[in-house]
Amino acid sequence: MVSKNQIKLITSLQHKKYRNEHQLFIAEGVKVIQELLLSNIVLEHLFVTEAIFEKINSSQKTGINEAEMKRISVLTSPSSCLAIFKIPKVAKIEEKGLIIALDDIRDPGNLGTIIRLCDWFGVKQLVCSNETVDVYNPKVIQATMGSITRVNVSYVDLNEFVSHTSLPVFGTFMDGKNIYKETLPADGVLIFGNEANGISPTLEKSIKNRIAIPRFGDVQQTESLNVATATAIFLSEFRRNQ
Repeated sequence: MVSKNQIKLITSLQHKKYRNEHQLFIAEGVKVIQELLLSNIVLEHLFVTEAIFEKINSSQKTGINEAEMKRISVLTSPSSCLAIFKIPKVAKIEEKGLIIALDDIRDPGNLGTIIRLCDWFGVKQLVCSNETVDVYNPKVIQATMGSITRVNVSYVDLNEFVSHTSLPVFGTFMDGKNIYKETLPADGVLIFGNEANGISPTLEKSIKNRIAIPRFGDVQQTESLNVATATAIFLSEFRRNQ
């Protein structure tokens, strides 16, 4: 049975303020939780409606019914498990290889998908502006499908980071150079902007390398690509050039 205090804590962790206060976050679903359990991220408690995760000590696991799971779940269709984990300490940014930088990405699904893409393409470092959605938002964690355990996500003053990095900086713009005709390095910072407004004007001033995905349609009236979709294409091209 889940207690009233546990329900209160779990529901509070849907909000960034309380995640920061308690230094805890929630994850749902067998796949996501399994990946987190295999990492160095520390389990606080696990709630299950089925006989799963048998190796978890009974002191850290509580069996509940489906009605209780529905009360604590953030999903429209609750999973059979929900876990509380401790937020790990942020690792130092290693300025080598390809680094993805996000300027004010607001959609949790986009951030989660971008983390999965970083994992797929072997990008270890993801640098986010302080305005970007919180990586421990439950919807972000859900969308990562466990890839959060293999990508170092940092929040920084992006203008300061870009102005001090020794790596070449690339910005994604509608009017940039054709990505398919560029010679791309193995090391660099690749920046993606806000879903509606793109890269901020202040940050844009610090970017010398402007690149774009050309439109091939006859009419060419499509306004833009989804930022996660664009990330997949750019990462594919950066890796293909190596």
